[in-house]
Amino acid sequence: MSAADVIIIGGGPAGVAAAVELRRRGVAHVVLLEREPHLGGATRHCSHSPFGMREFGRVYFGAAYGRRLEAEAARAGVDIRTGHSVVRIEAGGRVELATPRGVETLTARRLLIATGAREAPRAARLVSGDRPVGVVTTGTLQAYVAFHELMPFRRPLIVGSELVSLSALLTCLTHGARPVAMIEPGPRTLAAAPLAWFPRLMGVPFHLGAELLDIHGARRVEDVTLRLRDGSTRNIACDGVLFTGRFTPESALLRQSALGVAVASSAPAIDPFGRTADPHIFAAGNLLRAVETAGWSFREGRAVGRAMAEDLARREGVAGDMVPVTFDPPIKLVVPGLVRRSTEQPAFNKFQLRFTREARGRLSLTLDGREVWAREKTWLPERRILIPIPPEACAAGAVHVGFEESA
Repeated sequence: MSAADVIIIGGGPAGVAAAVELRRRGVAHVVLLEREPHLGGATRHCSHSPFGMREFGRVYFGAAYGRRLEAEAARAGVDIRTGHSVVRIEAGGRVELATPRGVETLTARRLLIATGAREAPRAARLVSGDRPVGVVTTGTLQAYVAFHELMPFRRPLIVGSELVSLSALLTCLTHGARPVAMIEPGPRTLAAAPLAWFPRLMGVPFHLGAELLDIHGARRVEDVTLRLRDGSTRNIACDGVLFTGRFTPESALLRQSALGVAVASSAPAIDPFGRTADPHIFAAGNLLRAVETAGWSFREGRAVGRAMAEDLARREGVAGDMVPVTFDPPIKLVVPGLVRRSTEQPAFNKFQLRFTREARGRLSLTLDGREVWAREKTWLPERRILIPIPPEACAAGAVHVGFEESA
């Protein structure tokens, strides 16, 4: 069994940024574990830009951005171990992992989990029909293109309207595929304007309030059945179905640990320093709230890395009880979901919220029953909503994000 100061699980933007920041602040032995052959996470699959503008002051395509992350970690002296898959985490910073040499155990003073998020596949969406070739997620499509120079279809149907859906459309258009249509089951696009206008500008039909009912095909996809907004059904000929978005945190390690995850978000609860209920274990990046951009995850990872370095330098333990942040529906999640008393500079200075559906009403933050922030507007689903965390929040006995929906 070998020991480290910090073990980081996940070599995407958040994990790399935290590792580099820890080394910059003098933490001697930082081990970065990544199951893939290279660092970069999902960005390595993306054959488009922009990446890296705020982090590195220049624009990268996805694969080049991943290489830059890998180079930054190596330059900082991070102990990078690719091809290592963590199979279990335990209290106190102990991990079991599968390596090219077999099963090993590592221990560390602190552990950071930055395993990111994944898209919901067909099975999770409960779409019926045949099981032909040509049904993929955006991640699979981009891996085909980036690593194998293969395009699995020429005339796919794209399901979803998030930012990643537009990335999927761009990948198709720049690699010889022309989608027959994009559909979104909800009443409006999840990506904000002007990005939401991109499909129509590219001449791709875009149907809101449309649901995919069936996929048909003997060997590969031949056509699909849609239910449109007016209730009518339509068959559309295509040679593939591209499922995009509906991200969920990659939290399998936490689900089988004593920490667990929140039911509504499938993510771990953290405090404003990135610390979970176990003071030795931290979390950052899209594991917390699927899904944000690579740049956002990088900045978040760097902030949590700073908080971990300060935590390691403390001589006393973490003081004070944990207080959960409660919230009203249709709020989906609040990050951070815990508060703790501390004199350190937090990694998170704003609560991050998501709504499950569109809702008009008054959003508020109360500390011990006293309202400290409020705003009324129409809140859209899956959009980033930020509420400043007042300094007194970490000393509060009750923190609540309330919502009163307008009639």
